[in-house]
Amino acid sequence: MDTPICRFLEDYAARDALRLHMPGHKGQGSPSAPYDVTEIDGADSLYEASGIIAQSEKNAGSLFGCHTFYSTEGSSLAIRAMLYLAALDAQSRGEAPHVLAGRNAHKTFLSAVALLDVAVTWLAPKGSSYLSCPITAEDVATALKANPAVTALYLTSPDYLGNTVDLAAIADVCHEHGVLLLVDNAHGAYLKFLPHSRHPMDLGADLCCDSAHKTLPALTGCAYLQVAKGLPSFFCERAKQALSLFASTSPSYLMLASLDALNRTLAESFPGELAACAEWAEGLKDRLIAHGFSLVGNEAMKLTIAPKAYGYTGTELSRYLSDRGIVPEFADPDHLTLMLSPAVAHHLDALEEALIALPRRCPILDTPPVFTLPQAVLTPREAVLADAEELPAASCLGRILAAVTVGCPPAVPIVVSGERIDEAHLAAFAYYGMKTLWVVKEK
Repeated sequence: MDTPICRFLEDYAARDALRLHMPGHKGQGSPSAPYDVTEIDGADSLYEASGIIAQSEKNAGSLFGCHTFYSTEGSSLAIRAMLYLAALDAQSRGEAPHVLAGRNAHKTFLSAVALLDVAVTWLAPKGSSYLSCPITAEDVATALKANPAVTALYLTSPDYLGNTVDLAAIADVCHEHGVLLLVDNAHGAYLKFLPHSRHPMDLGADLCCDSAHKTLPALTGCAYLQVAKGLPSFFCERAKQALSLFASTSPSYLMLASLDALNRTLAESFPGELAACAEWAEGLKDRLIAHGFSLVGNEAMKLTIAPKAYGYTGTELSRYLSDRGIVPEFADPDHLTLMLSPAVAHHLDALEEALIALPRRCPILDTPPVFTLPQAVLTPREAVLADAEELPAASCLGRILAAVTVGCPPAVPIVVSGERIDEAHLAAFAYYGMKTLWVVKEK
């Protein structure tokens, strides 16, 4: 696997040239500085790529089996680009963009909806909570029949806790209805490289985002926009424009080099290392269940414990592990999430030993708040652009949420911009420790 970006940066650093161009460090001051450049001659340009970046993206696409476009601003940029492409596609057919979205959507989706003024219908089946949104193909079929104006379905799979949905069955339903399937796969880039791929692009998705940095050995912010090969050429022709609309004009070449070098790793050692780690992780989960722990989710490389049945809150368990040099990804009162990786596979015995050594206590019986779908009063765009004020959450009964930046449990917003806050939502905000909210000012 060739790595043209890395080769260019290495050659340029070796020249020790007088750098009369950006960045201002001029290649000095840190070990990475010699490789941190701008769009000089030969370096190509991310959003008009025709040289080394285009070649590297083509290499990545050959690994993922689709058209791959780099993002140095995480999956957040790719999500906005996906929605923009879906909106353009709908408008090209004379339709108003209308997205059916699983309620467990990242706040980037909400900001994109507000920026693009796209209509949204929320999909939150019975059994949804503030922590998961179990969507089935039957749920999608029912929702599409009830909402014939929908032009795209947007789902998050895997979610933050490691739950996945049956994307293959859902993709069949979408395509039967002539609806695009967009997938936030930020937590699942590695799924392509399991012995049997579970990646959205192999399960029928039309567009998806992957955060390389979350589950692959890449620098923070490295991500992909993935476009299915079967889509009309329009999607690839406009992909760079879609990304550049929301992106910085100064993409990081260190991150581009990280994505470029990752291609070689993915083509060579990573699949075998991942297979071995996934097998070990499956065994670990079986042993923890046998020991009495309750686990959540079905994602191979994510371990989520529901520890109240074992007598602990997630935050208590997080502190216990942190005191032993093991730092989890996430903890709240009900869950502890750990992200596994081949990069640390040889240290994971310490995790098992620490968990098995934890003395069992009487179960904690309190439960999290029950999910209720709020009343929509304004569109997300209207709410985001409205005059707003920050108030203590407890004083926001009946108010309309303004900012999309409100914190949330794992990927399931309690209230989104334009929705009215009721007593059940205040209880949920209190449970998850959210003390202030931005709400629309009352006239």
